[in-house]
Amino acid sequence: MQPTIFVAGHRGMVGSAIVRRLQAQGQSNIVTASRSELNLLDQAAVQDFFKQHSIDQVYLAAAKVGGIHANNEYPAEFIYENLMIEANIIHAAYTTGVKKLLFLGSSCIYPKLAEQPMKEEALLTGTLEPTNEPYAIAKIAGIKLCESYSRQYGVDYRSVMPTNLYGTNDNFHPENSHVIPAMMRRFHEARLNDAKEVVIWGTGTPMREFLHVDDMAAASVHVMDLSTEVYAEHTSPMLSHINVGTGIDCTIRELAETMARVVGFKGKLRFDTSKPDGTPRKLMDVSRLRALGWQASITLEDGLTSTYRWYLGNIDSVRS
Repeated sequence: MQPTIFVAGHRGMVGSAIVRRLQAQGQSNIVTASRSELNLLDQAAVQDFFKQHSIDQVYLAAAKVGGIHANNEYPAEFIYENLMIEANIIHAAYTTGVKKLLFLGSSCIYPKLAEQPMKEEALLTGTLEPTNEPYAIAKIAGIKLCESYSRQYGVDYRSVMPTNLYGTNDNFHPENSHVIPAMMRRFHEARLNDAKEVVIWGTGTPMREFLHVDDMAAASVHVMDLSTEVYAEHTSPMLSHINVGTGIDCTIRELAETMARVVGFKGKLRFDTSKPDGTPRKLMDVSRLRALGWQASITLEDGLTSTYRWYLGNIDSVRS
């Protein structure tokens, strides 16, 4: 008999990818709820939802997310809403007998000056990046909620921390999107307008790691399905989260060159060195995940190609 699986945040980029992955594996007993159907900020509503559906497993992919601008403008909303969502779901899961849960966090949990590549052990060893500290604090709290409920109540609540994600259902908003969708939109519009050049902020030398969301979904299901014994062998009760990434990074210049090739932009790239570069490098150490039997399979160019194909097919709905 198949377990009943609740995917919280199923309309988001990661949640929708997890649903696709589960369905591809033949899982048909998937429970979802839109915002209009379930307000995850309402503790009583979340509790009632769990009681009604006899849930066996939870993928906690629901979150309030955004870029630097949104994090700076709405810090109170980012910390409050994310804390409430994870606390309500994790507690309701425990009180209704859910034994297995996977919480999805973010690489921003690590200190701003963490040694590269960033190991799981770097958590809580230094000061966070100020621009997204409220969001990071909420994600750290989610990890500790999972660990605390597991330690005290004997449940099996796990956490995975993805690197920079992109892919199907990404946010292509001109102001609030992350680097890949923002760059893809800019190159696409430059190609349509026969622009001679595309301007990239900074020197192009910072290095970043990117993971396609379908790989993230595959990694999430893999970690959820690990036996308790195997998971415990590679983690500890108070250091239980697992990094998810490719273990490979590239410069922003290399990303831009690959993007131009994928989109078909033939003009020049100009790097505006008066603009900030940000952190020189941000790479995840994924040795723990590899020891658990999983590694990424989608190359950056293949991932960008499939994402651009999706963007072209959904351009009217992502144009805002």
